[in-house]
Amino acid sequence: MARQLTIFLENRPGRIKSISDVLLENNLNIWAFTIQDRGEFGLMKMIVDKPQTAQLVLADRGFACVLKEVLAVTAESDKPGNLERLTSALLEQGVNIKDVSGFVSPRDRQGICFIEFENPDGANLEQTLGAVGFQILSDRQLYEL
Repeated sequence: MARQLTIFLENRPGRIKSISDVLLENNLNIWAFTIQDRGEFGLMKMIVDKPQTAQLVLADRGFACVLKEVLAVTAESDKPGNLERLTSALLEQGVNIKDVSGFVSPRDRQGICFIEFENPDGANLEQTLGAVGFQILSDRQLYEL
């Protein structure tokens, strides 16, 4: 499974820049990110090319951060209805989506999303999603994109 880095940060000017500075200093590449406001604090969730290294260097600089396993799913192509097919297939298996983010690669128009979920026990997600045109990316496949 892929790993998503979640960083807890104070909601004040300069905090996001300080994170990006640390990642740049360590030659770490950000592939996707979201930022969520939680009042005085916020969450920055990101997919980076070397998640364990990113967590270590950020923690070393005093940032509270965790790695979470997420399902990295890719669609065959960018077309209407992909999200509906994906969520329908997961619902049929009783999978609860807790958090999701996604994007379309400008290079090849391939849709990629990262899903945090619960209740996957007993669900063959690779078979279920493959049957409706999706592929689950392994860590290696994701980091080689």
